[in-house]
Amino acid sequence: MLIEGSSSSSRGPANFGQCPIFMERARGSRIYDVDGNQYIDWMMAFGALPLGHAHPEVIEAIGEAAATGAHFATATVVELEVAAMIQKMVRNAERVRFANTGTEAVMAAIRLARGVTGRPKILKFEGHYHGWYDDVLVSSNALPVAALGLRSDPVKIADSSGLNRTALDDTIVVPWNDLSALERTVENHPGQIAAIITEGVMANMGVIPPAEGFLLGLEKLARASGILFILDETVTGFRIAPGGCQELYKLSPDLVTFGKALGCGLPVAALAGRAAVMDALEWGGVLHYGTHNGSRIGMFAARANLRVLTRDHNASFRHTWKMAERLCSGFRDLARQRGGRAIIQNVGPMFQVFFTDRQAIRDYRDFCQHVDRAAFQRFVLSLFPRGVYASPSAALHSIVTLAHTEQDVDETLKAMGQGLNAMWGE
Repeated sequence: MLIEGSSSSSRGPANFGQCPIFMERARGSRIYDVDGNQYIDWMMAFGALPLGHAHPEVIEAIGEAAATGAHFATATVVELEVAAMIQKMVRNAERVRFANTGTEAVMAAIRLARGVTGRPKILKFEGHYHGWYDDVLVSSNALPVAALGLRSDPVKIADSSGLNRTALDDTIVVPWNDLSALERTVENHPGQIAAIITEGVMANMGVIPPAEGFLLGLEKLARASGILFILDETVTGFRIAPGGCQELYKLSPDLVTFGKALGCGLPVAALAGRAAVMDALEWGGVLHYGTHNGSRIGMFAARANLRVLTRDHNASFRHTWKMAERLCSGFRDLARQRGGRAIIQNVGPMFQVFFTDRQAIRDYRDFCQHVDRAAFQRFVLSLFPRGVYASPSAALHSIVTLAHTEQDVDETLKAMGQGLNAMWGE
C-alpha cells in the first residue's frame, strides 16, 4: 500500500530497520505507539513541534479555525497578524510571503533571486539540504570521501534519479566553513551568481555550527559581489532564537526561508526579506502561486505558536537552551566515563551524538570520513526499548522543546548510559 510503510523515505527502513514503529498519539514530551508503549520524544516531527505535542493553545486555535472555515484562499486578517509577528521577531523581514513547506519557500527564493539579479547561477554548500527541488538536490547525502573530489574542486553528486538533466548546470557546490574556497569560487564566476544559499547551522549532517566569522564573511562577500544572500532557516527558524540564526549570528540576509517549527505541526512555511527584493513578487514580476499558501487553519496554529514562544520575554527559548545544556553536559560525562569514542554537538536546543574519535565534526567531509553512522543507528535503536525516541539517522538531529523537563533529560541520560554500556560491553 505505502512505499516503505510511510509517506517519506526518512521514516522507513533505511533509518528505522525492517519495520518502523507505528505511532498513535502524543502529548507534551511523550509519544505513544500502537501497542501502548510510551517514549520521551526527541525527534519531535523532525523539529516541527517547538512547543511539544498537542499544546493546548495550538489545539484551541486549530479547533477555532476548523469550526469557522479551515481555508478560504482569500486575504485574511490572521495572515496579516502572523506576518506582523514575524516582522517583529526577524531582522530584515520587511516583506513576508507564506508557503506550505520549506522546499516551496526555497524554490520561490531561488526564482526570486534569479529574477531580481538577472543572473543564472546559485551557489550552495556541501552537505546542506534545501528541500527536494531539482536545482539544489546535490551533494546533500553522506558518501565515501573518495567520491567527493578535492576541496578545491568538489564533485557535484546528484542526490536522486529523475532530475532534469540540466537542473544542476547552474548550481555551484562549495565546501562549507571554508571562506577561502568561497572567495575563490565567487572570483571564478564574475557576474554570474544570483544567490548564495546556506543554512545558519548545518543540520543535515547532525549539528555542525558555523566557523567563527564564516557567515559574516559570506554576507560581506555577497554584498560586494552583487549576489543575494539567502539564509535557509527552515530548520533553525523559531527554534534556536526568536530571530533564528539572523539574531544569533547578527546576520542581515536579503532573503530568509522558514518552515518546520513555524506551523507547530501544520504545513506552514514563509519567505521573508528586504522589500527591494521581495516586491518583485508583485503581479507581472516573479510568479509565486499556491492554493494553500497562508491556509487559515495553518495561520491560526502559527499565531498561537508564536504567541507562546515569545511569551514572558521569550522564556521558551531560555528553557530549551537550559534543558539542552543539561542533556549535552550529561552525555559528555557519560562518554568521558566510558573512555570517549562519542561526542555530542549542539547549537542551543539542536543536538546530535557522533560516534567518532574526532574532538569535533566541522563540515560535510569530516562527517563522511569520521562519523560511524551504523554505530549511531544501533545506539538509537537500543534506546527505543528503554523509552526514548529519536531519529536513528546520524545525519539528522534531536530537538529540545518547551515541553521537555529535567525529568525527561535525566531519564534520557539514564537510557543513554545503558545504551552505551550495551554497545561497548561494559
